[in-house]
Amino acid sequence: KLFADFNAAGPIPANAEVVIGAPFIHIPLLMMTLRKDISIAAQNCSLTCTGAYTGETCAFQLKELGVEWVILGHSERREGFGMVGEDSDLVAMKTKKALGGGLKVMFCIGEKKEEREAGTTMDVCASQMQPLADILSKEDWANVSIAYEPVWAIGTGLTATPEMAQETHANIRQWVADNVGADVAAAVRIQYGGSMKGANATGLLSQTDIDGGLIGGASLTMDFFDCINGVPSP
Repeated sequence: KLFADFNAAGPIPANAEVVIGAPFIHIPLLMMTLRKDISIAAQNCSLTCTGAYTGETCAFQLKELGVEWVILGHSERREGFGMVGEDSDLVAMKTKKALGGGLKVMFCIGEKKEEREAGTTMDVCASQMQPLADILSKEDWANVSIAYEPVWAIGTGLTATPEMAQETHANIRQWVADNVGADVAAAVRIQYGGSMKGANATGLLSQTDIDGGLIGGASLTMDFFDCINGVPSP
């Protein structure tokens, strides 16, 4: 039913790119049934290429399915769930591999509540971005979007105010300018991923350095299109 509702939801603003990040098992169904003006992202892909890697799904396989994007470094995968979490070096290497396989990457970063309260938000974000800056070429960055997701705001109902989010996004963009290049910083998209929903999307997306959303819970309802329609006119 959700697919049918999305397909019937009306036009997407011309200045918005919409991508749905789906579990592996649902990707083929989405490819067959979802409207063609919405792209598909995988929620993960492996560090490996094709070969004897039981249970792994690599970028080339996803690309062959028609997937355009992959989400890497999500806070849940960095933290781990019944297994060791992915560290920033691993996430950076997976990003490089995914780009080499022809995918675009939403590269997730963000701080926990205690880190925000300690005033170390940018220290955390910088430590997560540095391994990526070390291994990507400037050309690679054209296919990378940074998704800032304050961990304390994911699924909690808490949301950074537009001003708080803008401050961090501006700091992230400045870090990219200082450590990668001003041209990359000006071009890279920085998404906000902390409980964005229809009620707050317009305020968040109107900020200078917030270029989009990484939308969680709201993407499972028609509120997703309220977020999409919150995109400011060009």
